Amino acid sequence: MLKEIIIAIEGYIKAHQFIKTHKLWKWIIIPGIIYTILFVVCMYYFGKTANLFIDWLSTITGLKTWLGRMHDGFLGFFFALSGLFFWLNQMLLYFSLFKYIWLILGSPVFAYLSEKTEAIITGKDIPFNYTQLRKDALRGCTIAIRNALWQTVYMVSILLLTLIPLIGWASPLLAVLVECYYYGFSMLDYSSERKKISTTESIFFIGRHKGLAIGNGLVFYLMHPVILIAPAYAIIAATLSMHEVRES
Repeated sequence: MLKEIIIAIEGYIKAHQFIKTHKLWKWIIIPGIIYTILFVVCMYYFGKTANLFIDWLSTITGLKTWLGRMHDGFLGFFFALSGLFFWLNQMLLYFSLFKYIWLILGSPVFAYLSEKTEAIITGKDIPFNYTQLRKDALRGCTIAIRNALWQTVYMVSILLLTLIPLIGWASPLLAVLVECYYYGFSMLDYSSERKKISTTESIFFIGRHKGLAIGNGLVFYLMHPVILIAPAYAIIAATLSMHEVRES
Protein backbone atom coordinates (compact mmCIF):
# COMPACT_ATOMS: atom_id res chain seq x y z
CA MET A 1 0.00 0.00 0.00
CA LEU A 2 2.89 2.36 0.75
CA LYS A 3 4.12 2.00 -2.84
CA GLU A 4 0.69 2.98 -4.16
CA ILE A 5 0.52 6.00 -1.82
CA ILE A 6 3.87 7.14 -3.26
CA ILE A 7 2.56 6.62 -6.83
CA ALA A 8 -0.52 8.71 -5.99
CA ILE A 9 1.60 11.51 -4.49
CA GLU A 10 3.93 11.46 -7.50
CA GLY A 11 0.79 11.73 -9.64
CA TYR A 12 0.31 15.31 -8.40
CA ILE A 13 3.87 16.22 -9.38
CA LYS A 14 3.27 14.74 -12.83
CA ALA A 15 -0.11 16.48 -12.99
CA HIS A 16 1.53 19.87 -12.51
CA GLN A 17 3.92 19.27 -15.40
CA PHE A 18 1.08 17.79 -17.46
CA ILE A 19 -1.08 20.88 -16.97
CA LYS A 20 1.78 23.21 -17.91
CA THR A 21 2.75 21.21 -20.99
CA HIS A 22 -0.77 20.85 -22.37
CA LYS A 23 -2.05 24.29 -21.28
CA LEU A 24 -5.00 23.08 -19.24
CA TRP A 25 -5.07 26.07 -16.90
CA LYS A 26 -8.59 27.16 -17.84
CA TRP A 27 -9.87 23.82 -16.51
CA ILE A 28 -8.02 24.51 -13.26
CA ILE A 29 -8.74 28.19 -12.62
CA ILE A 30 -12.45 28.57 -13.45
CA PRO A 31 -13.76 25.57 -11.43
CA GLY A 32 -11.19 26.47 -8.76
CA ILE A 33 -12.60 29.97 -8.25
CA ILE A 34 -16.13 28.60 -7.83
CA TYR A 35 -14.88 25.90 -5.45
CA THR A 36 -12.90 28.39 -3.34
CA ILE A 37 -15.85 30.76 -2.90
CA LEU A 38 -18.23 27.96 -1.93
CA PHE A 39 -15.64 26.39 0.39
CA VAL A 40 -14.87 29.59 2.34
CA VAL A 41 -18.55 30.56 2.76
CA CYS A 42 -19.72 27.07 3.74
CA MET A 43 -16.88 26.38 6.19
CA TYR A 44 -17.49 29.72 7.91
CA TYR A 45 -21.11 28.81 8.62
CA PHE A 46 -20.19 25.21 9.40
CA GLY A 47 -17.75 26.49 12.04
CA LYS A 48 -20.45 28.59 13.70
CA THR A 49 -22.86 25.65 13.67
CA ALA A 50 -20.26 23.35 15.26
CA ASN A 51 -19.68 25.83 18.10
CA LEU A 52 -23.41 26.22 18.73
CA PHE A 53 -23.88 22.44 18.79
CA ILE A 54 -21.09 21.95 21.36
CA ASP A 55 -22.58 24.71 23.56
CA TRP A 56 -26.04 23.15 23.30
CA LEU A 57 -24.70 19.66 24.08
CA SER A 58 -22.71 20.80 27.12
CA THR A 59 -25.72 22.73 28.44
CA ILE A 60 -28.34 20.03 27.94
CA THR A 61 -26.12 17.36 29.52
CA GLY A 62 -25.33 19.62 32.48
CA LEU A 63 -21.60 19.36 31.76
CA LYS A 64 -21.06 23.12 31.70
CA THR A 65 -22.76 23.57 35.11
CA TRP A 66 -20.88 20.60 36.61
CA LEU A 67 -17.48 21.90 35.46
CA GLY A 68 -18.32 25.33 36.89
CA ARG A 69 -18.96 23.78 40.29
CA MET A 70 -15.81 21.64 40.27
CA HIS A 71 -13.36 24.57 39.97
CA ASP A 72 -10.70 22.11 38.78
CA GLY A 73 -8.26 23.62 36.28
CA PHE A 74 -6.92 20.27 35.04
CA LEU A 75 -10.42 18.86 34.59
CA GLY A 76 -11.47 22.00 32.72
CA PHE A 77 -8.43 21.72 30.43
CA PHE A 78 -9.14 18.01 29.84
CA PHE A 79 -12.73 18.64 28.73
CA ALA A 80 -11.73 21.71 26.71
CA LEU A 81 -9.25 19.57 24.77
CA SER A 82 -11.88 16.89 24.23
CA GLY A 83 -14.26 19.62 23.04
CA LEU A 84 -11.63 20.78 20.54
CA PHE A 85 -11.30 17.27 19.08
CA PHE A 86 -15.08 16.99 18.95
CA TRP A 87 -15.22 20.31 17.06
CA LEU A 88 -12.51 19.14 14.63
CA ASN A 89 -14.41 15.96 13.88
CA GLN A 90 -17.59 17.94 13.27
CA MET A 91 -15.71 20.16 10.82
CA LEU A 92 -14.31 17.10 9.04
CA LEU A 93 -17.84 15.71 8.76
CA TYR A 94 -19.13 19.03 7.40
CA PHE A 95 -16.22 19.23 4.98
CA SER A 96 -16.91 15.73 3.68
CA LEU A 97 -20.56 16.63 3.04
CA PHE A 98 -19.51 19.83 1.23
CA LYS A 99 -16.96 17.91 -0.80
CA TYR A 100 -19.55 15.40 -2.03
CA ILE A 101 -21.94 18.16 -3.02
CA TRP A 102 -19.08 19.63 -5.05
CA LEU A 103 -18.27 16.23 -6.58
CA ILE A 104 -21.89 15.92 -7.71
CA LEU A 105 -22.12 19.47 -9.09
CA GLY A 106 -18.71 19.27 -10.76
CA SER A 107 -19.04 15.72 -12.12
CA PRO A 108 -19.42 16.82 -15.80
CA VAL A 109 -16.19 18.87 -15.57
CA PHE A 110 -14.32 16.09 -13.75
CA ALA A 111 -15.50 13.48 -16.27
CA TYR A 112 -14.41 15.63 -19.21
CA LEU A 113 -11.06 16.49 -17.64
CA SER A 114 -10.31 12.84 -16.84
CA GLU A 115 -11.21 11.85 -20.42
CA LYS A 116 -9.08 14.61 -21.89
CA THR A 117 -6.12 13.60 -19.71
CA GLU A 118 -6.29 9.99 -20.84
CA ALA A 119 -6.65 11.01 -24.48
CA ILE A 120 -3.39 12.96 -24.21
CA ILE A 121 -1.61 10.11 -22.35
CA THR A 122 -2.58 7.44 -24.88
CA GLY A 123 -2.24 9.69 -27.92
CA LYS A 124 -5.72 8.66 -29.07
CA ASP A 125 -8.15 11.30 -30.23
CA ILE A 126 -11.35 10.76 -28.26
CA PRO A 127 -14.12 12.76 -29.98
CA PHE A 128 -16.51 14.62 -27.71
CA ASN A 129 -19.55 12.47 -27.01
CA TYR A 130 -22.30 14.16 -25.02
CA THR A 131 -24.06 10.86 -24.27
CA GLN A 132 -20.90 9.29 -22.89
CA LEU A 133 -20.09 12.43 -20.90
CA ARG A 134 -23.59 12.34 -19.41
CA LYS A 135 -23.11 8.68 -18.45
CA ASP A 136 -19.71 9.44 -16.90
CA ALA A 137 -21.15 12.37 -14.95
CA LEU A 138 -24.13 10.32 -13.77
CA ARG A 139 -21.80 7.53 -12.62
CA GLY A 140 -19.67 10.15 -10.82
CA CYS A 141 -22.79 11.35 -8.99
CA THR A 142 -23.79 7.78 -8.07
CA ILE A 143 -20.33 6.96 -6.71
CA ALA A 144 -20.22 10.28 -4.80
CA ILE A 145 -23.58 9.54 -3.14
CA ARG A 146 -22.52 5.97 -2.34
CA ASN A 147 -19.23 7.15 -0.83
CA ALA A 148 -20.95 9.96 1.06
CA LEU A 149 -23.30 7.48 2.75
CA TRP A 150 -20.53 5.06 3.73
CA GLN A 151 -18.24 7.84 4.88
CA THR A 152 -21.02 9.40 6.97
CA VAL A 153 -21.48 6.06 8.76
CA TYR A 154 -17.77 5.94 9.58
CA MET A 155 -17.57 9.63 10.48
CA VAL A 156 -20.51 9.45 12.88
CA SER A 157 -18.88 6.41 14.53
CA ILE A 158 -15.61 8.34 14.84
CA LEU A 159 -17.51 11.34 16.22
CA LEU A 160 -18.92 9.11 18.97
CA LEU A 161 -15.41 7.77 19.60
CA THR A 162 -14.36 11.34 20.42
CA LEU A 163 -16.52 11.20 23.55
CA ILE A 164 -14.24 8.49 25.00
CA PRO A 165 -11.43 10.18 27.00
CA LEU A 166 -7.87 9.81 25.65
CA ILE A 167 -8.84 7.21 23.00
CA GLY A 168 -11.00 9.80 21.28
CA TRP A 169 -8.02 12.11 20.80
CA ALA A 170 -6.85 9.91 17.93
CA SER A 171 -10.19 10.28 16.17
CA PRO A 172 -9.26 13.28 13.93
CA LEU A 173 -6.46 11.21 12.37
CA LEU A 174 -8.85 8.33 11.69
CA ALA A 175 -11.38 10.78 10.24
CA VAL A 176 -8.79 12.27 7.87
CA LEU A 177 -7.71 8.82 6.63
CA VAL A 178 -11.33 7.84 5.95
CA GLU A 179 -11.91 11.18 4.22
CA CYS A 180 -8.80 10.77 2.06
CA TYR A 181 -9.77 7.26 1.00
CA TYR A 182 -13.29 8.11 -0.11
CA TYR A 183 -12.32 11.32 -1.88
CA GLY A 184 -9.54 9.53 -3.77
CA PHE A 185 -11.99 6.71 -4.54
CA SER A 186 -14.36 9.14 -6.26
CA MET A 187 -11.56 10.60 -8.38
CA LEU A 188 -10.16 7.20 -9.40
CA ASP A 189 -13.53 5.84 -10.48
CA TYR A 190 -13.73 8.19 -13.49
CA SER A 191 -10.96 6.14 -15.10
CA SER A 192 -12.83 2.90 -14.37
CA GLU A 193 -16.00 4.20 -16.02
CA ARG A 194 -14.10 5.08 -19.18
CA LYS A 195 -12.71 1.52 -19.33
CA LYS A 196 -16.31 0.20 -19.16
CA ILE A 197 -15.59 -1.34 -15.75
CA SER A 198 -18.77 -1.83 -13.72
CA THR A 199 -19.31 -0.05 -10.42
CA THR A 200 -18.95 -3.33 -8.52
CA GLU A 201 -15.67 -4.18 -10.27
CA SER A 202 -14.39 -0.64 -9.69
CA ILE A 203 -15.18 -0.87 -5.97
CA PHE A 204 -13.31 -4.17 -5.82
CA PHE A 205 -10.32 -2.84 -7.80
CA ILE A 206 -9.93 0.36 -5.78
CA GLY A 207 -10.46 -1.65 -2.57
CA ARG A 208 -7.40 -3.69 -3.56
CA HIS A 209 -5.45 -0.49 -4.30
CA LYS A 210 -6.38 1.58 -1.25
CA GLY A 211 -2.99 3.31 -1.34
CA LEU A 212 -3.88 5.09 -4.59
CA ALA A 213 -7.10 6.43 -3.08
CA ILE A 214 -5.53 7.45 0.25
CA GLY A 215 -2.53 9.09 -1.45
CA ASN A 216 -4.71 11.06 -3.85
CA GLY A 217 -7.02 12.26 -1.09
CA LEU A 218 -4.11 13.07 1.24
CA VAL A 219 -2.42 15.44 -1.19
CA PHE A 220 -5.82 17.00 -1.91
CA TYR A 221 -6.04 17.83 1.80
CA LEU A 222 -2.51 19.24 1.91
CA MET A 223 -3.24 21.42 -1.14
CA HIS A 224 -6.06 23.28 0.60
CA PRO A 225 -3.87 26.26 1.51
CA VAL A 226 -4.06 26.84 -2.28
CA ILE A 227 -7.70 25.75 -2.58
CA LEU A 228 -8.08 27.12 -6.08
CA ILE A 229 -6.21 24.29 -7.80
CA ALA A 230 -6.94 21.33 -5.50
CA PRO A 231 -9.98 19.65 -7.18
CA ALA A 232 -8.75 19.70 -10.80
CA TYR A 233 -5.24 18.63 -9.80
CA ALA A 234 -6.80 15.70 -7.92
CA ILE A 235 -8.69 14.37 -10.95
CA ILE A 236 -5.69 14.69 -13.29
CA ALA A 237 -3.36 13.09 -10.73
CA ALA A 238 -5.88 10.25 -10.21
CA THR A 239 -6.07 9.60 -13.95
CA LEU A 240 -2.28 9.55 -14.31
CA SER A 241 -1.74 7.22 -11.34
CA MET A 242 -4.51 4.83 -12.44
CA HIS A 243 -2.94 4.67 -15.91
CA GLU A 244 0.45 3.91 -14.39
CA VAL A 245 -0.87 1.11 -12.16
CA ARG A 246 -2.87 -0.49 -14.96
CA GLU A 247 0.09 -0.32 -17.36
CA SER A 248 2.35 -2.02 -14.80
